[in-house]
Amino acid sequence: MENINYSNNEALSQDYARDFIKSVYTYMFTALTISGVLAYMVGTDKVLFNDLFIGASGDFNWTFYIILFAPLILSFVMAGGLNRFSYQTLLILFIVYSALMGLSLSVLFIGYEIGTLGTTFLLTAGSFGFMALLGYTTKTDLTKFGSLLYMLLFGVIIASLINMFVGSEGFDYVISLVAVFIFTGLVAYEMQMIKNMAHQAQMDGTLRQKLALFAGFQLYLTFVNLFLSLLRLLGNRN
Repeated sequence: MENINYSNNEALSQDYARDFIKSVYTYMFTALTISGVLAYMVGTDKVLFNDLFIGASGDFNWTFYIILFAPLILSFVMAGGLNRFSYQTLLILFIVYSALMGLSLSVLFIGYEIGTLGTTFLLTAGSFGFMALLGYTTKTDLTKFGSLLYMLLFGVIIASLINMFVGSEGFDYVISLVAVFIFTGLVAYEMQMIKNMAHQAQMDGTLRQKLALFAGFQLYLTFVNLFLSLLRLLGNRN
């Protein structure tokens, strides 16, 4: 009888884990769809793009810069409000973030050919899928590896800010190369963390929903940053 109960509990735990991971990827793909559709709609319509983002002087207007930096603020709001906000509030912020990111990414259609963007997206998807599978199946603890990657990411951010003033193409290439390595590795690390989180069956329903949403948000950010890093490294500008 105890063996039967143990088997039932183990099966229930596996079901919870699968549902959790399924929810994570549903959030991630939803965000990518929202961002991708908006980026394409605005970026391929020059009249709409100019109306939204180009001022009378021919330069980017204040709307562009608000949309460019608003997602950064929203990410901090979401992270800080994980325990305080309701699931519905977090979901709204998540959707708004995805939409704003899509609008800001529309500028890529001005700087790159659609074929280049499509090829880079497929390469990103393939790399992401492979590393996610590796992170899910590996028996190696990636905690220290993840900590190292986040430290390297902080260094890349500082180096990128410095290069904004230096303007070195060679330095930019090195930064992009390191960024690809970092975000590729983060996919495996985050996937392992999500797998471990998924098996915490003691979490209540609301908490699981919030954590699944935030995990999907993290994977979405990693995917987008990996895509942008690969685009800077391999893409040919118009």
